[in-house]
Amino acid sequence: MEPTTLSKYVKDMRKQYNLTQVELSEKSGVGLRFVRELEQGKQTLRLDKVNQILNLFGNEVGAVPISKEDEP
Repeated sequence: MEPTTLSKYVKDMRKQYNLTQVELSEKSGVGLRFVRELEQGKQTLRLDKVNQILNLFGNEVGAVPISKEDEP
């Protein structure tokens, strides 16, 4: 699995708040395996669980418009 922007963000924020993966798991209410898979860039993840983690950092997953420059 290759790290993604989301996985890098979560890992960076976890480290910024001095949390271990276990602590992040406990504080967000998701399993440790989920935290590990998210940080490793797993391609299929439940958005509700992703949002449980992101909510700790004041964010959530949402629709983002694609700029014309990003289109193939």
